[in-house]
This record gives sequence, C-alpha cells and structure tokens, in this order.
Amino acid sequence: MKTYQIHNAKVALTEQPMPECAADQVLVKMHALALNHRDYLVVNGITRWKLAEDGRVPVADGAGEVIAVGLQVTDLQVGDRVSSLIVPNWQDGEMTADKLQGSPGGPGADGVAAQYRVFKHSAVIKIPDYLSYQEAAALPCAGVTAWNAMVESSHLKPGNTVLILGTGGVSLFAMQFALMMGCEVIVSSSSDAKLAKAKELGAHHLINYATNSEWVESVLEITGGEGVHHIAEVVGGSHLNLSLRCIRSGGTIAQIGAIQGICEGTVDTAEIMYKAVNIKGIEVGSKAMHGRMLKAMQTHQMKPVMHKVFPFEQLGEAIDYQGSGSHFGKIG
Repeated sequence: MKTYQIHNAKVALTEQPMPECAADQVLVKMHALALNHRDYLVVNGITRWKLAEDGRVPVADGAGEVIAVGLQVTDLQVGDRVSSLIVPNWQDGEMTADKLQGSPGGPGADGVAAQYRVFKHSAVIKIPDYLSYQEAAALPCAGVTAWNAMVESSHLKPGNTVLILGTGGVSLFAMQFALMMGCEVIVSSSSDAKLAKAKELGAHHLINYATNSEWVESVLEITGGEGVHHIAEVVGGSHLNLSLRCIRSGGTIAQIGAIQGICEGTVDTAEIMYKAVNIKGIEVGSKAMHGRMLKAMQTHQMKPVMHKVFPFEQLGEAIDYQGSGSHFGKIG
C-alpha cells in the first residue's frame, strides 16, 4: 500500500506492507485526509514538533471505512464510516498530560497519510451519514478544538458578543459554533475577500486589522465600550495584550493557538487582574466532546468550510499550501 513518510522535512510516498489488525483494532481504508497548521510544523520540524528521526507517517486527521475488525471488537463492524481522533487516549473527563500522549502524526505516533491504517477500536469515532468522508476528516483537530473553546469551556449565552481572530480552520469552526448558539460575531482578518466570505457565512461585524490600525477601538465601539464576552485567540504571543484590550470584564479568552509563537516582551497581567479575565488554554478535546459536537452539528446540519482539496499524490503541495496561510477554512 502507499504510505507517506517524513524524510528531511519533506513527505515522500513509499510502499509499505498492508497492516493487519490485532484483536482490539480495526483496519480502515482511508478515504480522506485534512490538514492542520500542526501538520506543517511537524513536517518542517518547527519548535516542539521536531521529530527525533525520519520515517514518521504524517497527518493527524482522516476518515475512512472499516474493512476488518479484531476478534475483541464489539462496538464497530465492517462498513462503518469513521474518523480518527486527535488525542485517542483522552476518551472523556478532565485533560491530563498522559491523555495527550500518542497523538497521531506527531512525535509520539504515526499519522493517517496512508491508503490503509489500523486503529485501536477506541481511537476512531463513527461519523454521521450527512457528512462526506472529506467533511468528517476536517473535524478531529480543528472542529473539536473550536467546540471545546466555544462550548465546553465557555459560558456563552445567546446574544453574547464573540471576537474571532482569523479565518483558518479553527477560527471558522469557532465562528460557526458561536452563530449556532445565537451569539453576535465579530471576525477580524487581513483580507477583505476572506471577510466577505465570513459575512456570507453569517458574521455580523467585519474588521480588517491590516488596513485598520485602530481595530481594537472598532471592537470596543461595536460593543458599546464594554468589550466582547469571548475571544477565540489563535495568535498567541504578545498579541494577547490586544485581546486583553478587547475583552470585557469577566470575559473569557480561549487560547486556541500560538501562531505568533513564544511571547516576546511582556503581557499586561494587571489587565488580567483588574478585568477578572478568564484565560483558558485549549488543547483540542476528548472523544466524548467529539461525540457531542457531532450530535450538535447533525441537529443543525452544519458542515465544515472546505477551501481546497488536493489529490492524495499531492500531499507535499497541500502541506506547503497550508503553511502559506492563504486558505479560508480547511485544506484536504
């Protein structure tokens, strides 16, 4: 079977033997993959995602069809449509460090960029019929992360105001979930074209931070000077200071990403204290969260925003495109 491996910060298509499933595993024919910023970091060996050695199979998120089950597996059967889990050891309950180990496509475990993949039966989740394989593949990392940030770890109510930073995969999921809950949504981006697309999806207020240097004041003006109730913060670093200016007293900043990287300079901790801001770090989510998200999505017939889908043979180009940051939504 064809399988991708990472060699010298590039992905190479290789031939590998067909895997066989153990008693507690299922064999899945992969039908679709979806990329995250994490995959770009892993392949390129950036920061904490640097691999100790070559040969790792990349990509965390995928979906496919179960074609064989182990003797001990009772919760899945041949023909089931499933997707991978971003943190398969975190089944439910509170997050702990040990539950985050073994995430596919990273330093701890092989990913799903192969024609066939064996999974422990608990490391996949059934997908609703209304979602295509490609749509379901877009959910494990970005979708569950946004769901955790906007639903599981928030106190949002209908009518609350939410600031969404950017228009990548996680950001658009966060926007969709906020709209699902009846919130008033502000989206910021450096692209007028992307903002126009966000408006088509239901965003109420649009801010181009590249052309509007006073964009923080614009957020405050929209909210009558109070600030927003909740921020989906994907930038990180010193940008947190700008988010602190945009948040209202008692509001929540869901720290989802760290595109800017390690903070250089200082963070206004006094602002955190005086505003009683809740800063919540979001590290994806559990299988139970994934299941609740799927139920909500099915009820509302919500689908992920797909920007572009590459052929399997062009995974390298797809990962480079992911790293360019030019996409609106998910790349498959």
